[in-house]
Amino acid sequence: MNAYSFEGILIFSLLVICTSSYMRRVPRLKQWFLTERKGLFGVFYKASVIGTRLPLPVALACTCMGMYVLLIR
Repeated sequence: MNAYSFEGILIFSLLVICTSSYMRRVPRLKQWFLTERKGLFGVFYKASVIGTRLPLPVALACTCMGMYVLLIR
């Protein structure tokens, strides 16, 4: 899949949100990975906040994107 297409950006952003919110649930990874709120690690922190505060829309978006990739693309 082309990484510079709109679909590639959506898939990448959903994967970052899901991975960061999972890392927020693991205590050791949270201390090591999500302590910075600025810079590059700040992006992961903000993605984890989105994933934990909006779990239903993120899950629906992941499901829709998975069906799109499997069935339509």
